Amino acid sequence: VSKHQAESMPGLLLGDAFPNFEADTTIGKLKLYDFLGDSWGILFSHPRDYTPVCTTELGQAAELSPEFTKRNVKMIALSIDSLEEHYSWSKDILAYNNDETVSEIPFPIIADDRRELAVELGMLDPEEKDQSGMPLTARCVFVISPDKKLKLSLLYPATTGRNFDEILRVIDSLQLTAHKRVATPVNWKPGDCVMVPPAIPEDEARSLFPAGVYTKELPSGKRYLRYTPQP
Repeated sequence: VSKHQAESMPGLLLGDAFPNFEADTTIGKLKLYDFLGDSWGILFSHPRDYTPVCTTELGQAAELSPEFTKRNVKMIALSIDSLEEHYSWSKDILAYNNDETVSEIPFPIIADDRRELAVELGMLDPEEKDQSGMPLTARCVFVISPDKKLKLSLLYPATTGRNFDEILRVIDSLQLTAHKRVATPVNWKPGDCVMVPPAIPEDEARSLFPAGVYTKELPSGKRYLRYTPQP
């Protein structure tokens, strides 16, 4: 991968079909669509093996693996090092968790030592470079729906760790709004009231949401802040 390629990454837009890439991973060679099957998917990248922030993140991801499984989400990680490095690093990650009941990371880690996949998916951070001057992988989070579309993209700089509780919260919102004609307001958590989108007329909203629709009165007189119990 040249520096020019790294600086002109195409990236992915929400709603795009996610590339059905093939990659070497810690559980063998896999093709993304075959791995995901009918599940949701989450792909998260890491700047490098044996880096402190990444180690804490993968430890947290491993710990929360049952929460992702409960939501029918398959996890997959990517780091720009070799499989041999991944296997060795995995032992450090498990030691960080201080959990001797778990003997392996519960999701595959992609080996992308040539950075080809990182470039294809727009994962490199041009501000953070390794010793040879090549950009490191940014901390990307991609959530992929069962129809293999990109539903969420988060891009953190290499120096900032992610909040996996927030990622689970966002997945809850994505899955709810994929099947119900609602939106989730700021700081929403499962069980909180949801919002009725403006495109739904009031008569239809009343029949769609028999638990009731509450409209907040506003100085503009516009009736667009409409809430209903989570369906």
